[in-house]
Amino acid sequence: MASQAASGSEVGNRALIAVAGVIMQVALGAVYAWSVFSDPLAQEYGGASATAVNSTFSITIFTLGFAAFVGGLWMGNSGPRVVALTAGVLYGLGIFLAGFAGSSLALLYLTYGLIAGAGIGLGYIVPVATLIKWFPDKRGFITGIAVAGFGGGAFVTALIARGLVASVGPFTTFTILGIVYLVMVVGAAFFMRNPPEGWTPEGWEPDTSESEGTSGVDYDLGGATRTWQWYALWALLFLNVSAGISIITVASPMAVELSGVTATVAAGLVSIISVGNALGRFFWAWLSDAIGRKWVFLVMFLLQAVLFALLPFVGAAYIVLAIVSFVIISCYGGGFGTMPAFNADYFGPANVGKIYGLMLTAWSFGGVLGPILISRIIDTTGSYTLAFYIIAAIMVGSAVVAFIVRPPAQESPAEAPGASGARA
Repeated sequence: MASQAASGSEVGNRALIAVAGVIMQVALGAVYAWSVFSDPLAQEYGGASATAVNSTFSITIFTLGFAAFVGGLWMGNSGPRVVALTAGVLYGLGIFLAGFAGSSLALLYLTYGLIAGAGIGLGYIVPVATLIKWFPDKRGFITGIAVAGFGGGAFVTALIARGLVASVGPFTTFTILGIVYLVMVVGAAFFMRNPPEGWTPEGWEPDTSESEGTSGVDYDLGGATRTWQWYALWALLFLNVSAGISIITVASPMAVELSGVTATVAAGLVSIISVGNALGRFFWAWLSDAIGRKWVFLVMFLLQAVLFALLPFVGAAYIVLAIVSFVIISCYGGGFGTMPAFNADYFGPANVGKIYGLMLTAWSFGGVLGPILISRIIDTTGSYTLAFYIIAAIMVGSAVVAFIVRPPAQESPAEAPGASGARA
């Protein structure tokens, strides 16, 4: 184990790394402000359908999930800094080049969707996996802080982007923001590094006793995917994403339809749920340190089941709709805040970049299914009611998965599948 004499300076360094990680996530999380660009882009493309324009966002989300897996593998070989630097270049370049996509929607798909999406995915996994290693004593808390930045990025960006779009149009706004994102992510990337081998915070000792919530073993990627628990956690993330992102996708038109407010007032709902997304990532992750990860997911799913079922009845009152939507999206963010620590509890922190990186493909598929599900039901029935009831039922089923999941059976390092050894 590394000498604890170095712990004092390392503690200071880990705080600086945490700040850099949050800055990186704020820049990457700007993707959730997509709805600010949706209508202006449709007008720029000669009245293109909302589905055609919003496919850009779906491509971005789908791409980032798989890119996160690549980033997790790459980090295992090259460390976090080079991955983060590449992420910053791809993300900034993708958004910058989207500013030149005025003549072609396909070019927007390529730049904002594929190139920027790849940058977001590579960058997203870096602070999550790195900070778990620096803060083994506060896993839920630190991952919640890190990904809260991602959720809050949309709130910050929405405030800035609205003014820019109104004054210079969406494409020039992309050009400006691309440069800003490049500077933010690349700057933060220089602070990203792993702790020394065997390092632990001063005065902290890992809990090696058997625990209901941990396996006590470091698994490699192959070993983790040979357990049913990995697929159960993938399902939890997938189901939570599918529910929450359905609200994110239709937030503004939903407010107009259910509450009868103006489009301007409805646009405010995007900012409100962005705050819920950010705060939920921190709150639910912090709570998971106290009551356990599975119980947090159980509570979030049951809460969402109730709220989705109530939405058709409370939606007419805009304030109530905003509150209910805020709580639902806090649960959406809470899934991202809690799941990295959930992975580290079950499969150990050593390979969390690879294991959780692959699990983020659930984000890709949920990010496609959620919008398609709610859009198709609304198009078919002309009403949000059936869509909300179906999602509520899905949340009840999801709660069952959360209830039955448990850590992989604690075994000796030699017996555990793909395990690299029990943690010291």
